[in-house]
Amino acid sequence: MELNRRNFISLMVGGVAGMHITPLPWKLTDDIAIWTQNWPWVPVPPAGAFNSAKSVCTLCPGGCGIEVRKVDGRAVKIEGRTDFPVNPGGICPVGMGGLQLLYNEDIRFTRPMKRVGPRGAGQFADISWKEAVGILSERIGGLRKKGAGEAIAAIDGNSARSATALLVERLLKAVGSPNYLRAPSLDDTYSLANLMMLGTDGPMAYDLENSDFILSFGAGLIEGWGAPGRMINAWSIWRDQETRGKVKVVQVEARASNTASKADQWVAVMPGTEGALALAMAHVIIKEGLYNKEFVGGYTSGFNEWSSFVIRQYSPEQAAAVTSCPAEEIRSLARAFAKSKAPVALCGRGKGTLNGSLYESMCIQSLNALTGGINRIGGVLVQDHLPLASLPDITYDEVSRQGVQKARLDHAGTPKFPYAQSVASLFAKEVREAADSRIDTLLVFGSNPVQTLPDGGLFRKALSKIPFIVSFSSFRDDTSMYADLVLPDHTYLEKMDEVVWPAGLQYPLYSLTRPVVKPLYETKNCGDTIIELARAIGGSVAASFPWKGFEDVVKHRAKGLFDSAKGLTGYKADSPVWKMMQKAEEITPDYKSFDDLWNKLSKGGFWYRPVHNYGRWDSIFKTATGKFEFVSTRLQLAIQGYLRQNQADSALSGLGIGAGAQVAAYPHYEETNAQVDTKVYPITLVPYEMINLASGSVASPPHLNKTIFDNQLLKEDSFAEINPKTASQLGIKEGDPVFIESAAGRIRVRVSIFEGAMPGCVFVPLGFGRIGWDEFTRGKGANPNDIILPRMDPVSGQPVWWKTPVKITKA
Repeated sequence: MELNRRNFISLMVGGVAGMHITPLPWKLTDDIAIWTQNWPWVPVPPAGAFNSAKSVCTLCPGGCGIEVRKVDGRAVKIEGRTDFPVNPGGICPVGMGGLQLLYNEDIRFTRPMKRVGPRGAGQFADISWKEAVGILSERIGGLRKKGAGEAIAAIDGNSARSATALLVERLLKAVGSPNYLRAPSLDDTYSLANLMMLGTDGPMAYDLENSDFILSFGAGLIEGWGAPGRMINAWSIWRDQETRGKVKVVQVEARASNTASKADQWVAVMPGTEGALALAMAHVIIKEGLYNKEFVGGYTSGFNEWSSFVIRQYSPEQAAAVTSCPAEEIRSLARAFAKSKAPVALCGRGKGTLNGSLYESMCIQSLNALTGGINRIGGVLVQDHLPLASLPDITYDEVSRQGVQKARLDHAGTPKFPYAQSVASLFAKEVREAADSRIDTLLVFGSNPVQTLPDGGLFRKALSKIPFIVSFSSFRDDTSMYADLVLPDHTYLEKMDEVVWPAGLQYPLYSLTRPVVKPLYETKNCGDTIIELARAIGGSVAASFPWKGFEDVVKHRAKGLFDSAKGLTGYKADSPVWKMMQKAEEITPDYKSFDDLWNKLSKGGFWYRPVHNYGRWDSIFKTATGKFEFVSTRLQLAIQGYLRQNQADSALSGLGIGAGAQVAAYPHYEETNAQVDTKVYPITLVPYEMINLASGSVASPPHLNKTIFDNQLLKEDSFAEINPKTASQLGIKEGDPVFIESAAGRIRVRVSIFEGAMPGCVFVPLGFGRIGWDEFTRGKGANPNDIILPRMDPVSGQPVWWKTPVKITKA
């Protein structure tokens, strides 16, 4: 039988679904647990009084509530909190394993350290906190005396709106540097797409629990997207007896992931063509008059121009040639989506920790607009930022005032990337290619760019050109191996920290982690370290940090919540938030004073506002037209400004925009082809993520290795998934060692033959190939980020990581 697209899907759905549904893996895990607990040498925790402490998990942007069981002062188990609105009782495998990140001394920095061996070797010597802060403050002070504050840079992976992130950015500005970088994230892409079309950069907020048609463009809903504990609960709501058959989940993806195999419908498309599919659906909805005429007619701008463009360019037949999805399937999907009562389309590949394509996000958001799903029950909600109190103004001296006005090394905010906050890959390129690095000192906070940046190893190579690197990591992670100085942070179980609006949540929520155990080692809260460093630098820098400690900063910000006179601090599982929101009624706050609110927050508590004013289409949009914009005014202005400097419409191709100046302001599909010979590199590499394998800055707890199958990791080798047809064409079979090579480099993996892999593609998991950590993590498998070509999204400047041309040869 010929393996065309239809046969590809029909052949593999049963096998994949069976593989994921079978209880065998869980039975094996249970048997292993029982077996290991009967080993005679297994340590037994000392007896003591049982107690517990409540907090919040920050191992991903989800911010799930956790309860830590303790014997005396020792933490022994982490569970999901039933009294927390985000994830009532739910928790992911990585979150459950957090104690191994706390107690495993082999993966932690236990005190400040300085490098004594070659970079990358991980050889450090202990020093005191006084010496560590002194070394860094003297170096920064020396640069300031030279008027070279801009030679200091920082890359930050903390939540963009958190107190820690604000302090890092504040430190950079206070010393006189414009070079504050953020690790790429989906939140950046989503906020920018909203800014272009809605005029507000508020957090992404999907009312998924109230939706009856969830159209996911690659989001790994049960692979860790958003708040994993929330999504586990949401899936059970969709599959509940009362809603069974009333809620439809459709997954658009090139690979039969867990989400795809458990969805009601899997739509397999070529990687990177999701935007074309969304526009073809829009074509059908517009042409057949299925769009919400009240919303589109009264509250949108640019519909006539954009719809004419879509009708001309994106028929189902035209899109089928690009996506490999049959035209009739596109029509059927569009009709079902548009005719649902509360449909929602969402984006964010995998766990949503990495950024997406801006134009693709705009295309998908256009589907929500066409169906009137903006600010509607079950749709995409337009939210303002949390009402947290602002920090006082920074005190500038002449050095810092001049320094922050100098050009950023990454070109963010220039006519080329006018709306970009930072462009990490371009920063690395500038550092790498310069004869003499303009960056003397790099500070790394809450991020692990050597492992997580999809840039073909560019950032790692750039580190060799930076004279002094400082890590503030809790862990011996991959980037810290290149550090000259380490000022280690507490882990999330040992400190206070903020969670500011968990990813994807439809209502405002603010929560605090708390120290559930006393710090085990000589580490410090990163926020306290920044304040201490500012004091040591002195002058206007010290004056910009008037707080005694990090807790004072958090308390100052929380005052804004009290001043809003809204929100709750208690939650009962029998009153889920998604049901409370349906009432659209403001609720009287359950705290009497700020001291009462702070007392609840500081004990691992939370503040949330389970109400939303649905509709309000006449007042929610902050665009130039005051409406939802199918043709973005902001993009038009940016393009005009860029063309004025470059004086040619063809100059847009230099940004990677193939469309003309007018179309460039529309939601449209941009093919993200690399400038390589596809005859030499005929296969498409697609990274993917797994819920039981941490793929961010922090590695998986070691015990999760036991949940990984032998066709995913075997000894030191990770596996790449390849369709049987592609494997046959390449002359490779199950288990064969192969090289996957791009123009940026090559990795060695073994082959896993998988019928759920799109033919012509190779799928490699993210999370392996780490060079730091301990013996259970270091050197296990390959990291696909090492061979991804460093290409940039044409508007945001964020990396294009979801498809890379490669070739595969036997090892």
